[in-house]
Amino acid sequence: MDRKTKIAFGGGCHWCTEAVFQSLIGVEKVAQGFLASINENNTFSEAVIVTFNSDEIPLKTLVEIHLHTHKSTSQHSMRKKYRSAVYVYPENKKIEIQQIIDDLQDDFEQEIITQILDFKEFKSSENQFKDYYYSSPEKPFCKTFINPKLKFLLTHFSKQVNTEKLNITTT
Repeated sequence: MDRKTKIAFGGGCHWCTEAVFQSLIGVEKVAQGFLASINENNTFSEAVIVTFNSDEIPLKTLVEIHLHTHKSTSQHSMRKKYRSAVYVYPENKKIEIQQIIDDLQDDFEQEIITQILDFKEFKSSENQFKDYYYSSPEKPFCKTFINPKLKFLLTHFSKQVNTEKLNITTT
């Protein structure tokens, strides 16, 4: 049974977040851009919409990867642009996501600040910024900021990683 669903994640730079989720088995599409939620008075922040097959990668794994690949426990001056959030659609259950985050809290020394917000609106990034990492993995930004996140995936979530895709760029 093919169970496609969507969830959106915000945390750090959407170039980084896009590359992380593009690298996973079971993720079928990653749309990079800016999201607003019903809860945040139409304030947009960088995020990605992830379309995935829950038979291949569970929601819990996606949330866990998200929490571990951005500063999910840190307030900082750029939080309006880089909101730490999971944006839910009608088919997602807020209670389930909150339980996942609560269960993962023991993995972190500080309190997880990631919000669970209702998805409202999406504005896509300009085409020149889409598929940022996989179109230009040699760029200094990619080497400095994205490669460490992808190496983390290979180390801690190897069963979920599309290693054929990553072997080209992180070796």
